[in-house]
Amino acid sequence: MIVLAIGATGSIGRHVVAEALAAGHTVRALVRDRARADFPASVDVVVGDVTNPETVAAAVHGVDAVVFTHGSDGGGKVGSRTVDYGAVRNVLAALDRPVRIALMTAIGVTNRMGAYNQSTESHDWKRRAERLVRASGHEYTIVRPGWFDDNAADQLRLVFQQGDSQGGTSSSPADGVISRRQIAQVLVSSLTSESARHKTLELVAETGTAQTDLEPLFAALEADPAGSLDGGADVDNQPLAEEPESVRADLVAIRQP
Repeated sequence: MIVLAIGATGSIGRHVVAEALAAGHTVRALVRDRARADFPASVDVVVGDVTNPETVAAAVHGVDAVVFTHGSDGGGKVGSRTVDYGAVRNVLAALDRPVRIALMTAIGVTNRMGAYNQSTESHDWKRRAERLVRASGHEYTIVRPGWFDDNAADQLRLVFQQGDSQGGTSSSPADGVISRRQIAQVLVSSLTSESARHKTLELVAETGTAQTDLEPLFAALEADPAGSLDGGADVDNQPLAEEPESVRADLVAIRQP
């Protein structure tokens, strides 16, 4: 596959590039600063900004898959809207062919009342990005990882959860932990897994040895209901009728006929 990495120079995006290359894929990296793109020579580097729709078209042309690991990096409410959400909207709008999508959001994304979401609206905007992906008609897997690299050396056994019931309750690693490398592994593996199609999962690691075959983990998950904007087990606490008019318009525009 030709895999486009969004957020390629980030702490997880770099692992995505490495995992995709190791899996035999051709990798294209969309970056804002070419000086930070110290990738192997085989990586096709495209300079652009995901918040600017005009710069996205060249990056998506001809790709077979897109992996999103971007983040607003403390950008507050504006960053959450323009980056966490806007990047997904802009890339989806620029795609001119069916692709496979792996979208990273966050464990606890359905927790709207926590202090973090109240101050940044990050969860709300990440969840809206998830909804765009589900509505787009593209094949997808949505991964909500726990706290990055807070796992102990012997916490490598991957656990896939659904319903987002654990995340966000403590706003600490007690919600679940996972290594950055393993997040990238799951995202890249999902691109070629039939069992991962149309599934949303929370990703954490527990004490034990890392699995080499992820298919049984993907296969055990429930697929998102056809036509649903949310994961099947997600709490229904973000009514579409109460969403901003611009968000509802984006959903209408992105839906495949």
